[in-house]
Amino acid sequence: MSADPLHRAGTPQRSTTSPPTSGSGASAIEVRRSARRRRTVSAYREGDRTVVLIPARMSEAEEQRWVNVMLDKLAAQESKQVLGDSELAERAEQLSAQYFDGRARPSSVRWVTNQNTRWGSCTPAEGSIRLSHRLQGMPEYVVDYVLLHELAHLLVPGHGPRFWRLLEGYPRTERAKGYLEGVVAAERLPHVPGARGE
Repeated sequence: MSADPLHRAGTPQRSTTSPPTSGSGASAIEVRRSARRRRTVSAYREGDRTVVLIPARMSEAEEQRWVNVMLDKLAAQESKQVLGDSELAERAEQLSAQYFDGRARPSSVRWVTNQNTRWGSCTPAEGSIRLSHRLQGMPEYVVDYVLLHELAHLLVPGHGPRFWRLLEGYPRTERAKGYLEGVVAAERLPHVPGARGE
Protein backbone atom coordinates (compact mmCIF):
# COMPACT_ATOMS: atom_id res chain seq x y z
CA MET A 1 0.00 0.00 0.00
CA SER A 2 2.77 2.37 -0.85
CA ALA A 3 2.00 5.86 -2.02
CA ASP A 4 5.32 6.28 -3.83
CA PRO A 5 5.38 7.34 -7.49
CA LEU A 6 6.58 3.90 -8.63
CA HIS A 7 3.20 2.42 -7.73
CA ARG A 8 1.51 5.08 -9.83
CA ALA A 9 3.59 4.52 -12.95
CA GLY A 10 2.16 2.97 -16.09
CA THR A 11 -1.01 3.65 -17.99
CA PRO A 12 -4.01 1.93 -16.44
CA GLN A 13 -6.07 -0.24 -18.74
CA ARG A 14 -9.32 0.90 -17.10
CA SER A 15 -10.12 3.33 -14.34
CA THR A 16 -13.43 3.63 -12.55
CA THR A 17 -14.56 6.03 -9.85
CA SER A 18 -17.38 5.33 -7.47
CA PRO A 19 -18.94 6.98 -4.43
CA PRO A 20 -17.34 6.01 -1.14
CA THR A 21 -18.43 3.12 1.02
CA SER A 22 -20.13 4.55 4.13
CA GLY A 23 -17.56 5.80 6.59
CA SER A 24 -14.59 5.25 4.27
CA GLY A 25 -13.34 8.75 4.98
CA ALA A 26 -12.84 9.65 1.30
CA SER A 27 -15.23 11.30 -1.13
CA ALA A 28 -14.57 8.84 -3.98
CA ILE A 29 -12.87 5.56 -4.76
CA GLU A 30 -10.96 5.24 -8.01
CA VAL A 31 -9.99 1.77 -9.23
CA ARG A 32 -7.13 1.66 -11.72
CA ARG A 33 -6.55 -1.58 -13.64
CA SER A 34 -3.13 -2.27 -15.09
CA ALA A 35 -2.03 -5.01 -17.50
CA ARG A 36 1.50 -4.73 -16.09
CA ARG A 37 0.30 -5.48 -12.55
CA ARG A 38 0.19 -9.26 -12.11
CA ARG A 39 -0.78 -10.14 -8.52
CA THR A 40 -0.34 -7.20 -6.21
CA VAL A 41 -3.02 -4.80 -5.07
CA SER A 42 -2.22 -1.47 -3.45
CA ALA A 43 -4.07 1.64 -2.36
CA TYR A 44 -3.35 5.18 -1.27
CA ARG A 45 -5.14 8.43 -0.54
CA GLU A 46 -4.87 11.13 -3.21
CA GLY A 47 -6.48 14.31 -1.95
CA ASP A 48 -10.12 13.50 -1.27
CA ARG A 49 -10.00 10.23 -3.26
CA THR A 50 -8.84 6.71 -2.48
CA VAL A 51 -6.99 5.10 -5.40
CA VAL A 52 -6.92 1.29 -5.56
CA LEU A 53 -4.51 -0.32 -8.05
CA ILE A 54 -5.38 -3.85 -9.25
CA PRO A 55 -4.37 -6.27 -12.02
CA ALA A 56 -6.40 -5.86 -15.23
CA ARG A 57 -7.45 -9.54 -15.25
CA MET A 58 -9.47 -9.31 -12.01
CA SER A 59 -13.21 -9.96 -12.18
CA GLU A 60 -15.72 -7.37 -10.95
CA ALA A 61 -16.37 -9.48 -7.82
CA GLU A 62 -12.63 -9.69 -7.04
CA GLU A 63 -12.33 -5.95 -7.63
CA GLN A 64 -15.10 -5.21 -5.12
CA ARG A 65 -13.62 -7.60 -2.56
CA TRP A 66 -10.16 -6.04 -2.90
CA VAL A 67 -11.51 -2.49 -2.72
CA ASN A 68 -13.15 -3.38 0.62
CA VAL A 69 -9.97 -5.08 1.89
CA MET A 70 -7.80 -2.10 0.94
CA LEU A 71 -10.22 0.42 2.46
CA ASP A 72 -10.08 -1.54 5.72
CA LYS A 73 -6.27 -1.64 5.59
CA LEU A 74 -5.99 2.09 4.96
CA ALA A 75 -8.47 2.82 7.75
CA ALA A 76 -6.52 0.58 10.14
CA GLN A 77 -3.26 2.34 9.25
CA GLU A 78 -4.84 5.75 9.76
CA SER A 79 -6.39 4.79 13.09
CA LYS A 80 -3.02 3.70 14.45
CA GLN A 81 -2.86 7.24 15.77
CA VAL A 82 -4.59 5.90 18.85
CA LEU A 83 -7.28 8.03 20.44
CA GLY A 84 -6.65 8.88 24.06
CA ASP A 85 -9.41 8.60 26.66
CA SER A 86 -10.49 12.23 26.18
CA GLU A 87 -10.72 11.83 22.38
CA LEU A 88 -12.62 8.57 22.88
CA ALA A 89 -15.12 10.41 25.12
CA GLU A 90 -15.48 13.14 22.47
CA ARG A 91 -16.08 10.51 19.79
CA ALA A 92 -18.75 8.87 21.97
CA GLU A 93 -20.47 12.24 22.36
CA GLN A 94 -20.41 12.79 18.57
CA LEU A 95 -21.81 9.32 17.89
CA SER A 96 -24.54 9.75 20.49
CA ALA A 97 -25.55 13.05 18.89
CA GLN A 98 -25.51 11.57 15.38
CA TYR A 99 -27.32 8.29 16.03
CA PHE A 100 -29.19 8.66 19.33
CA ASP A 101 -30.13 12.38 19.33
CA GLY A 102 -27.65 12.88 22.20
CA ARG A 103 -29.73 10.75 24.59
CA ALA A 104 -26.84 8.41 25.51
CA ARG A 105 -24.64 10.41 27.89
CA PRO A 106 -21.79 8.42 29.42
CA SER A 107 -20.11 9.74 32.55
CA SER A 108 -16.80 8.21 31.45
CA VAL A 109 -15.35 6.51 28.38
CA ARG A 110 -11.90 4.93 28.53
CA TRP A 111 -9.57 2.26 27.21
CA VAL A 112 -8.85 -0.71 29.49
CA THR A 113 -6.32 -3.53 29.27
CA ASN A 114 -8.21 -6.12 31.34
CA GLN A 115 -10.85 -7.07 28.72
CA ASN A 116 -9.47 -9.92 26.67
CA THR A 117 -12.74 -11.72 25.97
CA ARG A 118 -14.95 -8.66 25.33
CA TRP A 119 -14.57 -5.70 22.99
CA GLY A 120 -16.33 -3.32 25.35
CA SER A 121 -18.47 -3.08 28.43
CA CYS A 122 -20.92 -0.65 29.96
CA THR A 123 -22.23 -0.11 33.47
CA PRO A 124 -25.52 1.74 32.87
CA ALA A 125 -26.03 2.58 36.58
CA GLU A 126 -22.70 4.46 36.61
CA GLY A 127 -22.81 5.59 32.97
CA SER A 128 -19.32 4.22 32.40
CA ILE A 129 -18.06 2.71 29.14
CA ARG A 130 -14.83 0.76 28.75
CA LEU A 131 -13.30 -0.38 25.46
CA SER A 132 -10.70 -3.13 25.16
CA HIS A 133 -7.23 -1.96 24.16
CA ARG A 134 -7.35 -4.74 21.52
CA LEU A 135 -9.53 -2.42 19.40
CA GLN A 136 -6.70 0.08 19.09
CA GLY A 137 -5.42 0.06 15.52
CA MET A 138 -8.60 -1.50 14.11
CA PRO A 139 -10.54 0.47 11.46
CA GLU A 140 -12.39 3.51 12.74
CA TYR A 141 -15.79 2.13 11.75
CA VAL A 142 -15.17 -0.93 13.98
CA VAL A 143 -14.28 1.22 17.01
CA ASP A 144 -17.31 3.40 16.28
CA TYR A 145 -19.55 0.34 16.19
CA VAL A 146 -18.30 -0.89 19.58
CA LEU A 147 -18.74 2.60 21.04
CA LEU A 148 -22.28 2.78 19.64
CA HIS A 149 -23.03 -0.68 21.00
CA GLU A 150 -22.01 0.39 24.50
CA LEU A 151 -23.79 3.76 24.18
CA ALA A 152 -26.96 1.87 23.22
CA HIS A 153 -26.67 -0.01 26.53
CA LEU A 154 -27.06 3.29 28.36
CA LEU A 155 -30.53 3.46 26.77
CA VAL A 156 -31.44 -0.25 26.69
CA PRO A 157 -29.55 -2.60 29.09
CA GLY A 158 -30.13 -5.96 27.35
CA HIS A 159 -29.74 -7.28 23.80
CA GLY A 160 -33.43 -7.48 22.89
CA PRO A 161 -35.14 -6.18 19.75
CA ARG A 162 -35.28 -2.60 21.12
CA PHE A 163 -31.51 -2.64 21.57
CA TRP A 164 -30.79 -3.86 18.02
CA ARG A 165 -33.24 -1.32 16.56
CA LEU A 166 -31.07 1.42 18.05
CA LEU A 167 -28.08 0.15 16.07
CA GLU A 168 -29.97 -0.14 12.77
CA GLY A 169 -29.18 3.51 12.03
CA TYR A 170 -25.44 2.83 11.87
CA PRO A 171 -24.80 1.71 8.26
CA ARG A 172 -21.71 -0.35 9.05
CA THR A 173 -23.08 -2.47 11.90
CA GLU A 174 -23.04 -5.76 9.98
CA ARG A 175 -19.64 -5.09 8.45
CA ALA A 176 -18.12 -4.20 11.83
CA LYS A 177 -19.64 -7.31 13.44
CA GLY A 178 -18.20 -9.40 10.60
CA TYR A 179 -14.77 -7.82 11.07
CA LEU A 180 -14.78 -8.59 14.81
CA GLU A 181 -16.01 -12.15 14.18
CA GLY A 182 -13.11 -12.58 11.73
CA VAL A 183 -10.61 -11.40 14.34
CA VAL A 184 -12.00 -13.88 16.89
CA ALA A 185 -11.95 -16.70 14.32
CA ALA A 186 -8.34 -15.91 13.38
CA GLU A 187 -7.32 -15.99 17.05
CA ARG A 188 -8.79 -19.51 17.34
CA LEU A 189 -6.82 -20.91 14.39
CA PRO A 190 -4.18 -23.43 15.44
CA HIS A 191 -0.64 -22.15 15.62
CA VAL A 192 1.41 -23.74 12.85
CA PRO A 193 5.16 -23.90 13.62
CA GLY A 194 7.23 -22.38 10.85
CA ALA A 195 4.42 -20.06 9.68
CA ARG A 196 5.28 -16.43 9.03
CA GLY A 197 8.98 -17.03 9.07
CA GLU A 198 9.14 -18.54 12.54
